[in-house]
Amino acid sequence: MVYEGIVERVDFPNKGKVLIEENGEKTGVTVKNVIPGQTVEFSIKKARKGNCQGHLLNIKKPSPLETEEKACCHFGECGGCSYQTIPYEKQLEMKEEQVKRLLLPVCPEMEEIFEGITGSPLVWEYRNKMEFSFGDEYKDGPLALGLHKRGSMYDVLNAGDCRLVHPDFNHVLNGVLSHFTERKVPYYHKNHEGVLRHLLVRRAIYTGELLISLITSSQYREYEMGLEELKEKLLLLPLEGNITGILHIVNDSFADAVKCDEMKILYGQDYFYDNILGLKFRISTFSFFQTNTKGAEKLYSLAREYIGSTKDQIVFDLYSGTGTIAQLMAPVAKKVIGVELVEEAVEAAKENAKANGLTNCEFIAGDVLKVLDEMEETPDLIILDPPRDGIHPKALKKICGYRVEKILYISCKPTSLARDLAAFREEGYRVERAGCVDMFPMTVHVETVVLLSQQKPDDTIEIDLDLDELDATSAELKATYQEIKDYVLKEFGLKVSNLYISQVKRKCGIEVGENYNLPKSENARVPQCPKEKEDAIKAALKYFAMI
Repeated sequence: MVYEGIVERVDFPNKGKVLIEENGEKTGVTVKNVIPGQTVEFSIKKARKGNCQGHLLNIKKPSPLETEEKACCHFGECGGCSYQTIPYEKQLEMKEEQVKRLLLPVCPEMEEIFEGITGSPLVWEYRNKMEFSFGDEYKDGPLALGLHKRGSMYDVLNAGDCRLVHPDFNHVLNGVLSHFTERKVPYYHKNHEGVLRHLLVRRAIYTGELLISLITSSQYREYEMGLEELKEKLLLLPLEGNITGILHIVNDSFADAVKCDEMKILYGQDYFYDNILGLKFRISTFSFFQTNTKGAEKLYSLAREYIGSTKDQIVFDLYSGTGTIAQLMAPVAKKVIGVELVEEAVEAAKENAKANGLTNCEFIAGDVLKVLDEMEETPDLIILDPPRDGIHPKALKKICGYRVEKILYISCKPTSLARDLAAFREEGYRVERAGCVDMFPMTVHVETVVLLSQQKPDDTIEIDLDLDELDATSAELKATYQEIKDYVLKEFGLKVSNLYISQVKRKCGIEVGENYNLPKSENARVPQCPKEKEDAIKAALKYFAMI
């Protein structure tokens, strides 16, 4: 059955809300890929209590918001630039409303403190990276190279005139497509037969350097690929920038993702350079680097403003990628430690820090959840820029266990942020500042920046206790070594040993077993409890009313 209705609003990410009335009852239907105010036709594919999932069939009437012409011939089919018919200022308003609507239920203070949205310096041609797919526009059609059709895993639209990228991208795409069309090289089909898989192009915004990577299956050996000829054709293209590297990457993974089993450099090198806020970054095919360079400068400038002074502070940059944020904070911090799962990104971060003359940066490869257990340093500030799914609940608990005064959270997916903020609130943190940066004009995506601060009581009351009046079964006798350890870790982020606790107990006049933690060897050197940990243990002893 076909229904018709007006889109009342759109929630992140691009979920339109339409009301239909049947038998006197109104039902909400979620229809994707729509704009507020559009009159749409749709069918219902999933029915749930109070809300249904609809499938868009036709847009009968445009929205009053749509006042601009389509900038791309594939608008509607591609789905990448869902908002391109809406003036940019209206796009910003929509995204701001969507983020606030998501965050308000978990952070009521957002109504007062939300600082709005910062637009991208470039609205078109802002992307510095594109991953194009080989395929066909329809079954058994001619070879295509570009982006998947909206809602399809297989059909590919030629993207030789994409407006989100510099024209150099389109010259490269058209040159590669023409070369392999002439040679009749097949694309990699879903049955895992064929050759051509992806074309990954990166272009530096400031230096204009390009890195071109052709990804094929290992079956390329069965065909006359003409890779040397392709190289020469690409080098002769009328590009504004200059090609620093042409790579051939072999990927036999069944997943539709760019991975590397084998790499060969056809020309130049496997990296190029670009800049962010005066720092130089080396970027390879698989390096994580914000796709909107000038938008990233807005994002990181806002982050630095939120954080304020980091002088003499130890900063943890978790999910650090190639260390961009870490290096921007390092010049005024005591030390910055970045943690990132992707080893290649960590190696790139180390090289970038060295090239930028930064000696107080350390980068660790590993899962944040596991690495935090091995860290010896205690942070004064934590910066989080997690992947789209947000922070693992166990990792979030460990992060909160440091009890740092401030945490900066940069999120590329507001729905994940909303979930994580609810958990941070339960751990005693509140949102102090919040805002958005539009890194993805014409699309449904947006970045959000939130500054969290540790919640402290407004007033404290000092009470004098006479220990003689306490019952003998009070915490004075009950606090175990493990309870003291747990308290110190939770409140101060420090790990202390039984030896250190016994040393501090003796200093405070608390009786300790005669041979407790004495060294086995007569001449052994006994480590003494550091001042910072001694103060923390004393605080625990006070908490348990033992001193």
